[in-house]
Amino acid sequence: MTTNGGRVNIREISLEALLLILEQGAFSHLVISNALKKYQYLEKKDRAFFTRLTEGTLERLITLDYVLSCYSNVPVKKMKPVIRIILRMGVYQLLYMDSVPDSAACNEAVRLAERKGFSTLKGFVNGVLRSVAREKNNVLLPEKISLSILYSMPEWIVEKWKKAYGEKQTEKILAAFLEERKTTVRFNFDRAPKEKIKEMLQKEQVIVEESGVLPYAFLLSGYDYLDNVTAFTEGYISVQDIASMMVAEVSGVTKGNQILDVCAAPGGKSLHLAELLHGTGYVEARDISAYKVGLIEENIARTKLSNIKTKVWDATKLDSIWQGKADIVLADLPCSGLGVMGRKNDIKYKIIEENCKELVALQRKILEVVSRYVKPGGHLIYSTCTLNPEENQEQVEWIQQNLPFEAEDILPFLPDNFKNSLLGEAEKTAKKGYLTFLPGIYQTDGFFLARLKRKTDGKGY
Repeated sequence: MTTNGGRVNIREISLEALLLILEQGAFSHLVISNALKKYQYLEKKDRAFFTRLTEGTLERLITLDYVLSCYSNVPVKKMKPVIRIILRMGVYQLLYMDSVPDSAACNEAVRLAERKGFSTLKGFVNGVLRSVAREKNNVLLPEKISLSILYSMPEWIVEKWKKAYGEKQTEKILAAFLEERKTTVRFNFDRAPKEKIKEMLQKEQVIVEESGVLPYAFLLSGYDYLDNVTAFTEGYISVQDIASMMVAEVSGVTKGNQILDVCAAPGGKSLHLAELLHGTGYVEARDISAYKVGLIEENIARTKLSNIKTKVWDATKLDSIWQGKADIVLADLPCSGLGVMGRKNDIKYKIIEENCKELVALQRKILEVVSRYVKPGGHLIYSTCTLNPEENQEQVEWIQQNLPFEAEDILPFLPDNFKNSLLGEAEKTAKKGYLTFLPGIYQTDGFFLARLKRKTDGKGY
């Protein structure tokens, strides 16, 4: 942890990151990524400690605040922001980081409070954390606390999911969000054979497993920084969840297709569709701002695909040039993001129930426009990264009732080994044209997709 004659304190870096996220509203994945870039010269174990402490404190925030409320005579909300976060970090280390001795968690928190100018509060910090350390095996007994506290999930989300999926399945989903997961990547067979890409990764000490679901997907672990992995920087692999990869699978893409992705950033699904065209056809990847389109263009440049272009466009505005021209329109629309809380831990604290209702209205506004780009007999692929039924299956029903589309069975498009794992309700909904990926059942993000065909009778527009 020593560089240029100076001492870098990992906990202090984590504190600064958490202040940006929790007190200034910055996005966690961007703050953490920027910190890792800034401190990429640090040893791998130090960078891993920073990531674990920062992400873990965010992930368990509701639980940590409950514990603090049990041992502090000052309410958490009334604590000074720096002290509040130092205590949260300390409790996280005590409860969830077995590699950190209790004494180190307490002593380093006290030193950090001193360094940040709060010497008068070091006794308070020490007293609270020592009390938690003594009682840590008794503080989170499942029979005494709610699912919300146990799994650090806002109560309104827990109740919504219990209503939609039942209490048993809800607990599986909540537990799955807290599990450590490997990085899922997609590779392009047209660039190189599987074994060559696998060898490239293994030469750089990346641990590679085949997904067992899709032939072009790997599960990666053991690497330090993805931007230093040659297979990634040279565009042989792209990060994408298995559930997200299924979008291109159920689209039924064939050579020569004209495809429009209306809300594409950062471009994973667009790039996947372009790859499956094998150098033919055309994909236009759009998003609302130059910044978002810039993210897509970075990935296009990295993967060296030539049959995909970008455009800055507001999806709520009709573009007459595309009207009735697309074989496939991909509408992966703005959503509440409740399916990716395992990777973006701050989402659950920022979203409120009222936002979900506003998003449903926005999704319908966009769908009324972008559905017009699908030619008769063509397909609209609707997807979200949420588990909110109002944004998912209820939107599929709305589309069929208000637009000239009918949902199509997606079972024929799913890989056999995945299709065979579908049980009960999931198999029924797949036959109805849509599928919800529930964490705890599938080793994926929470995700939803649907396949709808535009009717050919000329009615509807």
